[in-house]
Amino acid sequence: MINILHYVRRNIEVYYSYQEINLSKLKISIIVSDLSSSGAGRWGGGVRPFLLAQTLLKLGYEVEMLGVAFGEVASSIKNSEIPIFAIPCGYHSEFLRAAYRLIQRIDGDIIYAVKLKPSSFGIALVKKFFSRRPLILDIDDWEMSWHDGDLFKYAPTPKQLLRDILQSEGALRHPDHPLYLQKIEKLSHYADAITVHNQFLQQRFGGVNIPNGKDTELFDPAKYDSEASRLKYGLSDYKILMFPGAPRPYKGLEDVLIALAQLNRPDLRLAIVGGSPYDNYDQELQQKWGRWIISLPRAPISEMPAIASAAHIIVVPQRNTPAAQAQFPLKLTDGMAMAKPIIATKVGDIPRILGDTGYLVESNSPDQIKIKIQEIFDNYEEAKAKGIAARERCILYYSLDSMAKIIEPIIHNIN
Repeated sequence: MINILHYVRRNIEVYYSYQEINLSKLKISIIVSDLSSSGAGRWGGGVRPFLLAQTLLKLGYEVEMLGVAFGEVASSIKNSEIPIFAIPCGYHSEFLRAAYRLIQRIDGDIIYAVKLKPSSFGIALVKKFFSRRPLILDIDDWEMSWHDGDLFKYAPTPKQLLRDILQSEGALRHPDHPLYLQKIEKLSHYADAITVHNQFLQQRFGGVNIPNGKDTELFDPAKYDSEASRLKYGLSDYKILMFPGAPRPYKGLEDVLIALAQLNRPDLRLAIVGGSPYDNYDQELQQKWGRWIISLPRAPISEMPAIASAAHIIVVPQRNTPAAQAQFPLKLTDGMAMAKPIIATKVGDIPRILGDTGYLVESNSPDQIKIKIQEIFDNYEEAKAKGIAARERCILYYSLDSMAKIIEPIIHNIN
């Protein structure tokens, strides 16, 4: 009897030991909605799918990334440390063929779809139903916020409906038309787990909140010389406010530019990194406030810390819109990790992320931004101390290691 119990116990121990070893060798397929230069490929390794991939690699999992690219595959991701399989297709054509190829190619033990879109979650759902593999859905935007949110209604005339379906560039031929986005929201419960990155999305969709982490070893101010960076990027003659992201109306850059115009100091400039891949909004800003703007070209993630080191202040002036509330501004943790003074608005999770380590203002408040700019440059040593505290906060709460602590139990629980 003793021998039998010993045998059973030993086999249980071996089984669970094997399970732990096997778990660490899991392969996870991350499905991305758009790997073109105007989608997730725009900033290379700096956006949400790549942060999740880096975190999973840190945990010892095998990771691959797959997705369509609406246009050419972004050159910035071609030399990624993560294996990437991307299929280019047109905005209004070839998607179904590309999706079929992707579904055949996905072979991870777990599927991790990023964005609640047909071009990512839709593909992942089909694979789940045919393969019975567990599926995690990551929601990093409220996609309907770009289309009037819950108020959106698609009510075409019969003639318009036919055009939208039959014309070569008909609206309904695009997989991420708001009608399809609206419908796929109702399928989110088919995911075995949901992850989000802020409280707005968690309240709307549930799931586990995994704030965006930053590679704080790459973004380490000790590795960069701010004066040398300003010289390299042609910024030496100015005190630089920096926005290291794509300008869009809800991001509030107009409020910063109004503040600079009111201050009318010739030594101040706003550096915008990368420009907009979506429209001509950055050109509109140049036409109206070009005197105060320095445009820097898009750069790979490996160069972003050097660029951020050139800033005296990082600005995150989000406006209080549903689109902004649903986002976790990556530029915020750029500034925090690089120990920079930060001016940001009280929108969404920004006050919770920044705590008391930055300078918070109300949304749509150029006058308050102007006051904070003056306050920072009048007491720059105090502002630098806040920046140092911001980096410490970033390491503690918003690093890849902090992401790993949250995501690891999710993988264990669904496998």
